[in-house]
Amino acid sequence: MNKEIVLSLKNVSYRYPDAAKDEYVLKNINYEFEKGKTYAIKGKSGSGKTTLLSLISGLEKKYEGEISYKDKKLSKMNLDDYRSQNVGIVFQSYNLLPHLTALENIILSMDISKVKADDKKCLAINLMEQVGLSKNMANRRILKLSGGEQQRIAIARSLSYNPEIILADEPTGNLDHDTETEILNIFSDLAHKQNKCVIIVTHSGNVCNLVDKVYELKKEN
Repeated sequence: MNKEIVLSLKNVSYRYPDAAKDEYVLKNINYEFEKGKTYAIKGKSGSGKTTLLSLISGLEKKYEGEISYKDKKLSKMNLDDYRSQNVGIVFQSYNLLPHLTALENIILSMDISKVKADDKKCLAINLMEQVGLSKNMANRRILKLSGGEQQRIAIARSLSYNPEIILADEPTGNLDHDTETEILNIFSDLAHKQNKCVIIVTHSGNVCNLVDKVYELKKEN
């Protein structure tokens, strides 16, 4: 089976604007990411994991080298469209709106991404069930949900516009071991059953043991 590269980095380097000329956070990074696979990006504090996530999500634009989504360079793309259509982001702290219900958080994401659906409520409930939550939780306020339940809602929200790439920033950092494994199984299903590309930035050895491929960043300085 031919592999389908959905994201690639070629000789990507990055340094902070106020850093010395040769003081790089990331230096000559060459990674490829395929659809249908899970990846972990690991490294010690200061190795550039969060910076790399900012680059491949299109939040940071000033870098050396090339980052491409399929055959399109990010530097030539509308990055707002890229983030609202092609990439879903899951955060360690969930980043849900606490004054809204679980259902409303997911539907809001659809509205922002201009998703066209006959019944957004039905679609949102289907997404909740896909990540292991019953529709009985749909009208619960976010603060009435456990950490694991909130992270499942965050994953459902990231899927609301059907992106090909899921980026997760320490998504299990606030969870216990058993809940972490449950969340990782969801990510695995998204890759292996729905052909998503899942990229997880992590410190967790458990995460690294359960993904298809691990990229390790070394601290430059």
